[in-house]
Amino acid sequence: MPTKARSTRVDNAYERLKTEILNGQLPPGFQAPEPDIATRLGMSRTPVREALIRLEADGLVDLVPRRGAKVLPISLQDICEIYQILSALEALAAGTACRKAGDETLAEIEEVLNEADDALERQDIEAWAVHDDRFHRLMAKASGNLRLEAEIEGFLDQVYRANTVLLRLNKAPASNAADHRKIVQAIRDGDTDSATETARLHRLNGMLRMKDLLQDCGLSHV
Repeated sequence: MPTKARSTRVDNAYERLKTEILNGQLPPGFQAPEPDIATRLGMSRTPVREALIRLEADGLVDLVPRRGAKVLPISLQDICEIYQILSALEALAAGTACRKAGDETLAEIEEVLNEADDALERQDIEAWAVHDDRFHRLMAKASGNLRLEAEIEGFLDQVYRANTVLLRLNKAPASNAADHRKIVQAIRDGDTDSATETARLHRLNGMLRMKDLLQDCGLSHV
C-alpha cells in the first residue's frame, strides 16, 4: 500500500475511534481485540493497530497483549493533574495571544462564545460543552505557538469525556462561563496580565468544582 494511502487510513481509523471514545460510544472499560475493532470500522487490521498505538500515546486506551485495546477511565486525580497543567499552559496561551491574535481570530472566538450562550439559553448543556471545547482550542491556536497548541489539545482530548459527564450531572458549566469573555476582552485590550491571570484562575476554579461534583456523586473516575 502506498505510504500516503496508508497514512490516510490510519488517520481515519484514529479520528473515528477517538471520536467514539470522547463521545462515550466506546465507554471506559470497553475492551475488544484488534480484529473486532477492525471489523467495527470496516478496515484492515494494520491501520487500526497503528491508530490504537496513537490512542495509547494520547492516554485514551491501554493495549493489552492478546486482549486488544481497553478504553481507559479518567480518575479524579487525573482530572486534577490535567487541570493544573492546563491552568499554566492556557495562561501562557492567553498571554501570548495578546501579541499574536488578530481581529479575524478574535471574531471567530467570539462567534463560538455567542453560540455557547445560545446553547445555555436553550439549556442544551451538551451543545455548550462542544462550544466550550472549541473555545479552548481556538484560544490555544490564537497563541501562534504550534507546540503549545498541540500540548493543550492533547490534554483537552483527555478531559473532554469527563467534562461532558460532569456537565450532565451539574446541568450547568462547572466553571464561570463569563471568564471566557473576560479573557477575550483582555486580549483585545492587550492586557497580558489580566488575560493570563483570568485564564489561570478559570481552570483552577473549574478543577475545584469538578472535584466537588465527583465527590458529591461518589465517583472516583468517569
